[in-house]
Parts: sequence; C-alpha cells; structure tokens
Amino acid sequence: MAALQFELQHTDTQTKARAGKITTDHGDIVTPIFMPVGTVGSVKAVTQQQLHEDVKAQIILGNTYHLYLRPGLEILEAAGGLHKFNGWDKPILTDSGGYQVFSLANNRKLTEEGALFQSHIDGSKHLFTPESVMDIQRIIGGDIIMAFDECPPYPSDYKYAKDSMDLTHRWLDRCFKRFNSTADKYGYTQNLFPIVQGSTYKDLRTASAEFIASQNATGNAIGGLSVGEPTEMMYEYTELCCDILPKDKPRYLMGVGTPWNILEGIALGIDMFDCVMPTRNGRNAMLFTSHGIINIDNKKWEKDFSVIDDGIDCPVSNFYSKAYLRHLMKAKEFLGLTIASVHNLAFYLWLVTEARKHIIAGDFKSWKEEMVVRLQTRL
Repeated sequence: MAALQFELQHTDTQTKARAGKITTDHGDIVTPIFMPVGTVGSVKAVTQQQLHEDVKAQIILGNTYHLYLRPGLEILEAAGGLHKFNGWDKPILTDSGGYQVFSLANNRKLTEEGALFQSHIDGSKHLFTPESVMDIQRIIGGDIIMAFDECPPYPSDYKYAKDSMDLTHRWLDRCFKRFNSTADKYGYTQNLFPIVQGSTYKDLRTASAEFIASQNATGNAIGGLSVGEPTEMMYEYTELCCDILPKDKPRYLMGVGTPWNILEGIALGIDMFDCVMPTRNGRNAMLFTSHGIINIDNKKWEKDFSVIDDGIDCPVSNFYSKAYLRHLMKAKEFLGLTIASVHNLAFYLWLVTEARKHIIAGDFKSWKEEMVVRLQTRL
C-alpha cells in the first residue's frame, strides 16, 4: 500500500497544459482525465462493463451524501466497500457531500460543528461534520476522498464568502486530524484532497489556494466554480488557483463541465474533471460529438442512417445510427438513454485522451483552439 503518486510527464510550452500519471492502489490514471459521475454507486443507465470497454473510464465518482442515505453505511461496509458492492475494480473518488448540502439550502443549517440537513428521501434529519464525513468516506471506500467544505453560492457578498472560506479552512484542519488518526479501511490506501474556496474574490481565492497548498496533500481540488458565475470568471479563478497550487500534485476542478470548458481548463493546468453533463444531457437527447452538438430529437436525423460519431473510438458510437437512436428516444425506450449516455461519456474520455496526445506532441494550443470552435457547432 502506498499513498497516491503523481508523475508529471510533459508540460506544454505554449499553454499551462500538462500530461501526467496518477498511481493508486486500484491502478493508474493518465491525465488529463474526465471522471464519470456515479452518484448512487452507478453511472446512470451505464453498466460497469460498458464503462470499462466502451467508455474506457479510468476512475469514477461516488457521492457521499447519496450513498450515506441509500444504500447506507451498514450495507456498504458489509459488502467490503463500494468497489466490491458495484464491481468496479479501478479507482473511485468520493466527494464529501458538501455540494449536495449546499444545493439543499432550504433544508439545511450550517454551524461551526457541521451541516444539519434533511434527507430528500424521507425528511429525516442528519448531521455531517468534518469528522463524520471522513469516517463515512472511509467506509464507502474511495481511493481519493474529499474534504468537507462549504460551497458558497454565486453571487456571494464579500463577508459571506470570507466567512465561508474561513469555515472551510477550519473544517479542513478537522478533516486532516480525523483522517490522520484513522486507518485505511479495506487494505488499500485512501488519499484526502483539500478544496480551494473563496468565491469570486481574488484575495480570498489567493489566500485559500495558498492555505490548501500548505497542507502538502497528495492532490488538491478547486471548488465553488461553475455555480453560475460567468465563464470567463471561472477561467480567471481556475488559472489563479493553478498558479498557486503545487505543480507536482494533481489538480482537480470540481463539477466542470462542457467539452470546451474542459479543454480551456486543461490549458490552464487542470488534470482532473468530473461533471454529470454527458449523462444528463444524453438522457435529454443532446449528444456531444467530434463534429459538434446534435439534438437527436430533431426531425433532420429521422432518416440519417450514418453512425452517431465516426470520429471517436467507441463500439456504441460506431455501431448505432442517428436515425435508430432518434427512434429509441421518441419511443422512450431505455436503450436510447444507455446509447446516448455511453456515447457522450466515450466522447469525453476520447477528448481528454486526444488532448493528452496533443500536449505530448507539442501542438495542443492550435488543436485546442480549433476544437473549441468545432465542438460548440450545432449540427
């Protein structure tokens, strides 16, 4: 058992893009990487076999808030952790539930101790503290577990943003204290990533990034972005944080985003991304492809018997036609949701793999600029 390792293999000369390798006890992850979101222990409408073979996922996410409520810790512990429970044998990252508690603004109360919230399932009351969230994530069994933070909404006034950041930092001290005083759960190393906050205030973001950098964690995350602020502001604060966070540790931009957001994030020095967008948009008939965006509901695809996307390496995307997928969506067949979700995830994984190739080849900047325009084109 060894703590997570990060090898920085190549840095682009024209941007801040990096290619690297993260080593965990459940295998290696080459970066930049996109992580499919498996909120309740399942990436919606996609099997673990499809994640392996069609999507080529290297790491997936589990959500602490949702898994804590259902199936619950007793079942997860009895199973031997989430890897054993869902049959995923590669790395898993668990988020801390901080974002879900943030999104329950009407049903939660924040104190110094933690966050008191009501279950969206049955209305029961629960308290998350930095200590309990460390214990919960140990039991879920993430290879990478996230610090418990408060994610301030956008916009936040300066006082709220500063108070929130200070609380997140005090909670982080408690997270590390609990994490360092407890043992890895299932015979492999678990790693704690702290999270930069500070809303959209330059001095707060700077202070938070410096505080997080000083923790000497195995990796670091940037939170509180992509919560409604203008895109250019998201890029500005991503870059600011990347410039402060250690170069020899992986950097994770939480909850981002569109394919073009991901390419811009890579150019700013981000290594890891996650977002529900590929699956959620797929279930709602929006396909991201190597040629641009398709709304498969549109009548123009009714007799288009060409494959969904011939530009990426995915058996599903290269097999089913646009006309057939449109038919499945119109008929509300579950298979349509699976095909669209698998395709979109495979596209995201193809995109970060291509980005890595171009970083290593030295032409990432020109490729990225061309792709950002192409990927936003509505077909």
